[in-house]
Amino acid sequence: MIDKIRLAEARYDEISAKLSDPKVAADNKLYAELMREYKNLTPLIDMYKKLKKAEKTCLDAKEIMEEAVSDEELREMAQADYIENKALMKKCEEELKILLLPHDPDDDKNVIMEIRAGAGGEEAALFANSMFRMYSMFAARQGWKIDIMNANPTELGGYKEIVFGIEGEGVYAKLKYESGVHRVQRVPETESQGRIQTSTVTVAVLPEVEEVDVNIDPADYTVQTFRSSGAGGQHINKTESAVRIIHHPSGIVVECQEERSQMKNKDKALKMLYSRLYDAQKEARDSAIAAERKGQVGTGDRSERIRTYNFPQSRVTDHRIGLTLYKLDEMMNGGCDEVFEALRLAERTALLAKETPND
Repeated sequence: MIDKIRLAEARYDEISAKLSDPKVAADNKLYAELMREYKNLTPLIDMYKKLKKAEKTCLDAKEIMEEAVSDEELREMAQADYIENKALMKKCEEELKILLLPHDPDDDKNVIMEIRAGAGGEEAALFANSMFRMYSMFAARQGWKIDIMNANPTELGGYKEIVFGIEGEGVYAKLKYESGVHRVQRVPETESQGRIQTSTVTVAVLPEVEEVDVNIDPADYTVQTFRSSGAGGQHINKTESAVRIIHHPSGIVVECQEERSQMKNKDKALKMLYSRLYDAQKEARDSAIAAERKGQVGTGDRSERIRTYNFPQSRVTDHRIGLTLYKLDEMMNGGCDEVFEALRLAERTALLAKETPND
């Protein structure tokens, strides 16, 4: 562990020196990449410094205890220091093990989220809208920015499908566990008998990627334009501003019609296509360790039921980690931190167990 930390410390010092270089500061892309790596390493280095300080205090206290044979009060103070800092050392070592776990390179990326109504007809579409509202309110609490890319609304205010981007710090790290089937149990407004209906919504969380992350040959896709179908007045009836891109090798089709500009819609659609293809490549890479990931917080498979929202009982249950909270209203209003943090902790605990197996 110490060898890994020392390597990280050397890299931290190297980056620190580079960030002070005017040539590096002038290169916005390189500077941003180095700053991101520097920020990722900082908690590890700070914790290592804390460990070393506690270790030195322990050695000093032990020396005083050995020398102050005739001074009982001084020896007791030194012993208290020793016990306190020995416990702190143990805590720091545990924290360092967690901080040394493999870092997901996508954690710092923005995301593209796709929410689609599943089983349940209009009630599923209405819940898709509720889910979009939940993520939007959570994003607002984090200071993130949301940008709708494509939406297929229903007459009653639901969504058959909505695709949107979320931009901010550490977005994918917090939202990556949301991929899968979300189940809702509630009495629909249209239900006169007061019967509880079960509906589903499928969520996909895709890391937003740059062109350099995925190589796409322009000859492999076709761009089609069409008139927008959503609200927007006369403009949508006269201008073919909506864009559909068909990627022939993969069969992936993406659409964007939220902007009035055809060029902006095309840019957003391409962004969606890059993320979909990157996600497909990532899934293929992860397939070999799917069983291992399932033992953590699920495979992220779109068909996996991950959570149930029971409105009559105000209960939310995450099936992957067996977590049940009676705080449904709070969660639907963007208070998702407790669930998201529990998922992150579950994955880290599983990874830690894998990194440090029992003898």
